[in-house]
Amino acid sequence: MSLPTLAWTGDAATGHLVLLDQTRLPLEVHHRDCRRLEDVVESIRSLRVRGAPAIGVTAAYGVVIGLQPFREMPREDFDRQLAEVTATLADSRPTAVNLTWALARSTRCADDRKELDSASVHDRLLEEAAAIQDEDRNTCQAIGRHGAELMPRGAGVLTHCNAGRLATAGSGTALAVLFAAADLGREIEVYVDETRPLLQGARLTTWELTRHGIPTTLICDSMAAWAMQQGRVQAVITGADRIAANGDAANKIGTYALAVLARQHSVPFYIAAPRSTFDFSLACGNEIPIEERDGEEITRGFGRQTAPDGVGTWNPAFDVTPAELITALVTERGVIEPVSGQRISEVLGTDGDG
Repeated sequence: MSLPTLAWTGDAATGHLVLLDQTRLPLEVHHRDCRRLEDVVESIRSLRVRGAPAIGVTAAYGVVIGLQPFREMPREDFDRQLAEVTATLADSRPTAVNLTWALARSTRCADDRKELDSASVHDRLLEEAAAIQDEDRNTCQAIGRHGAELMPRGAGVLTHCNAGRLATAGSGTALAVLFAAADLGREIEVYVDETRPLLQGARLTTWELTRHGIPTTLICDSMAAWAMQQGRVQAVITGADRIAANGDAANKIGTYALAVLARQHSVPFYIAAPRSTFDFSLACGNEIPIEERDGEEITRGFGRQTAPDGVGTWNPAFDVTPAELITALVTERGVIEPVSGQRISEVLGTDGDG
């Protein structure tokens, strides 16, 4: 797929971010120009850009956009504006830790350059955002390389939501594994959960996989158990939006159910995610904040009413899969198996930079 999920054009002073608007897919390919901080925040909240790594990269560029009106200010005033911009971006979505991770990198980039004037720091912030984007591309390649070896030849592999190029600045996390496995001639077939209520699997993942030439079968979320019972699925792999220190992992709602089903049917359950998705400040998944979204996503999905007026709704966007249900975590630094706090720290470290 040649279309980038996001791209920066221009310099720090006058440039802007271009996003592939994922709310228009798969029927329309539309790019959205983000020239104001409000444009970036709205794009994150409305899921025009989504996926933890892509949100992180977008936020880093959002810092640059948000500070454009202030680059000629005295440094003390510029730093105050930086704090306000990062706070605004941090509030856009609560679950994906890559968002706050990228904002912390931007803040640290400015703090480490106290001797520079505001315009010079602003230029460095653009360089930092570009570095985060480049690192994510390399990370995706490494995740794919490590995870491809886990995919059995001729296997049916089930995935949920979207963890591909659309969710990252590179080839994806879970889908990077599938792309790499296919490129190695593993002859996999991918079963894609539709992913209610916003159908990221149906709209986005099938779009990516079929463009890559991988045999793809779309199923309703409720069909996953039967697909496993019928022997169609030999592995499950998803991405993650935040992983606690003990390996508990938050991902799109419905992921926990798949992990339970996989255990019941003796199917390995894998999660692919970069180190930046691990939040070592949280001991376990009970501490992960879970975003709850508007109930109209359920009752009026895509503009059509499918439930009676006045019915109550509960619409958590994520759930948490306990570490004991995860066969292995696939990261850019290798495969973590078994999934435990000790093994995670051995592979990834637990300090801020790893």
